[in-house]
Amino acid sequence: MASPRGFPATVDSGKTAWVLLLLRLIRVNRRRHLLILLSALAVVMVVGAAAFAATQHIPFTTGLYWAITTATTVGYGDVTPHNASGRFVASAEMLTAIPLLGATFAVVTGEAAVAGIRRILDMRNNFPTGDYRLVVGSHQTVPAIIEELVRAGDAVVLVADVDPASFREDIHVVRGDPTDPATLRKARPAGAQHALVAAESDGDVLVMAVLLHEQAPDLEISALSNSGPVREALKAIGVSQVISVDELVSHTLAKSLETPHAGDLLLYLVASEKHKLTELDASADEIGKPLSRLREVRDGLVLALVHGGTVDLGIGADPIVVAGDRLIVAEPIRPRG
Repeated sequence: MASPRGFPATVDSGKTAWVLLLLRLIRVNRRRHLLILLSALAVVMVVGAAAFAATQHIPFTTGLYWAITTATTVGYGDVTPHNASGRFVASAEMLTAIPLLGATFAVVTGEAAVAGIRRILDMRNNFPTGDYRLVVGSHQTVPAIIEELVRAGDAVVLVADVDPASFREDIHVVRGDPTDPATLRKARPAGAQHALVAAESDGDVLVMAVLLHEQAPDLEISALSNSGPVREALKAIGVSQVISVDELVSHTLAKSLETPHAGDLLLYLVASEKHKLTELDASADEIGKPLSRLREVRDGLVLALVHGGTVDLGIGADPIVVAGDRLIVAEPIRPRG
């Protein structure tokens, strides 16, 4: 499957090694070079304007106007030198200001070209060095999901047939067909701490989940799907969580109508900038204790217990934590790094 705008979805690393080296050389001290060019251009323009104004006995502002029109090669002809000294200053201005201005534009346009090439070759950013979450597919909810993950302090790797420039610089994009095993392999799924599979087609969701499970059997996978048969198939291959966006929205809206502030409560839990929701394995010290006890002694707010894939809020009963259980906890957001 071809990538957008006719760009190849995958690029052989051996063939592009020299391109990467060239791009790095081009980018060396780019800002410093641009600053030097702009500073030199400003000095030449001011000195040239002052010298021209002095030799032609005109105001400095008129000399500056002349210097700008000369450097930009506009040359209206309304201000011209009338003696030998003026012509000397004009010659010096043309031989210095025009090349400096051209070089400045060359640096800026060159950087734009480099950025474009880096996007084509998927070299815009580096792969995360620590823990990261893997998002596979291009469902309409993916951009919002990624923003929430980044806001919570998670590193994100996205696998989708999209332009990397449409996402934040700190998101590593593996550009290509997410149903292609080679593309998924570039995302290093075995090293991810969790994966979310999302696509407009439930069939693509199933294919991507199967490929991920083959490449990383131990990877915990969540998936978005509105199809009943696909959801059953996803659970059969070991997908830990299958979410129906339509059901989630409809149930949330219905509950908000029954209890007006229920929607506000849910939004606060999932969208607050002060905390994030995490799911953690129960520690050895917590096994054998009731959920109510953990709520008293544990840092953060323990919202629920996950036992055998079922969520227990501890309402009406106080479940005892056993080996293999997990806790859903609201914890304060801590800055990355």
